[in-house]
Amino acid sequence: MSPNNAVASTLEDHLVELGGIAASRVLMIPAVGTATFADLVAVNESAEGRLCELVDGTLVEKAMSYEASVVAVTISFILKGFVAPQRLGLVSGADGFFRLSSTTRGPDVAFTAWDRFPGGVFPKQLYPGVAPNLVAEVLSPGNTKAEMARKRMEYFHAGVTLIWMVDCTHRSVAVYASPTDVVIVGEAEAINGGAVLPGFSAQVGDFFADLDFGQPAVE
Repeated sequence: MSPNNAVASTLEDHLVELGGIAASRVLMIPAVGTATFADLVAVNESAEGRLCELVDGTLVEKAMSYEASVVAVTISFILKGFVAPQRLGLVSGADGFFRLSSTTRGPDVAFTAWDRFPGGVFPKQLYPGVAPNLVAEVLSPGNTKAEMARKRMEYFHAGVTLIWMVDCTHRSVAVYASPTDVVIVGEAEAINGGAVLPGFSAQVGDFFADLDFGQPAVE
């Protein structure tokens, strides 16, 4: 249910509770408020090509863009380069979903330490029922401020420790250690992993490096 447990009486009310998102991102079958986890799995495995999250019993298509995808892959690569050699855990992408306390979300990038998985082994569940340690959401044009604020609250409530909100337009990262504790890190600055990934550091500008590249000129 929504954070204030209010019951939406109209689709417009429900869209507001979901973060003021566009109606085009809401699947109407199953009916709004009645979708189940099984429905989510079915639509994400279908040939429709729509990648959805489950929020308040509603299937909501993830807002995505090519730019955000490129940046997310770069962040995954940078994190993987630090995490893998030390066998710290797993780095997953936008189609790696987590069953959180009240929703099922697919963060654009996530790091999950081994000790969060039962038995410290690779999960057998299609969508693990654990919360990652670090989540990075790369903002797409279809995302709203209210939607991302709701996501942050859900992530922290579920047990996420650190959240990066990545802004391609301003080439910066809003680093959240709590719903209200935020620091903006610009592209000329370094971002670290805090208590989640001690020793990790990367230039924020490196997250966006591919956006400036083009085909080499032919001499």
